[in-house]
Amino acid sequence: MKDFLFSTYTIVLPIIMGYVVWLLKQQKKDRDANGTGTMLLLRVQLIEYHEEWTKRGYTTKHGLENFTEMYQAYHDLGGNGMVTHLMKEVENLPVKG
Repeated sequence: MKDFLFSTYTIVLPIIMGYVVWLLKQQKKDRDANGTGTMLLLRVQLIEYHEEWTKRGYTTKHGLENFTEMYQAYHDLGGNGMVTHLMKEVENLPVKG
């Protein structure tokens, strides 16, 4: 009986561990895709705000705060320097309201 349990254990354990590793890889792929999608959506919104506000010639206190928080999230997700340039331009806009 002891040998049977041991042989079952040595067969089943690697199968279970393989399945766990596969699940973790799938979860990582999903997280990576979600992070990339979120980063792209943030970039699109930041570009739209930048275009709107530079055309208008000013930003608002709340708009600048939201832009800054969105920029930080974008940067934390691995965003590039293009949006950093936009951030600097938005920070230089006059703040009204």
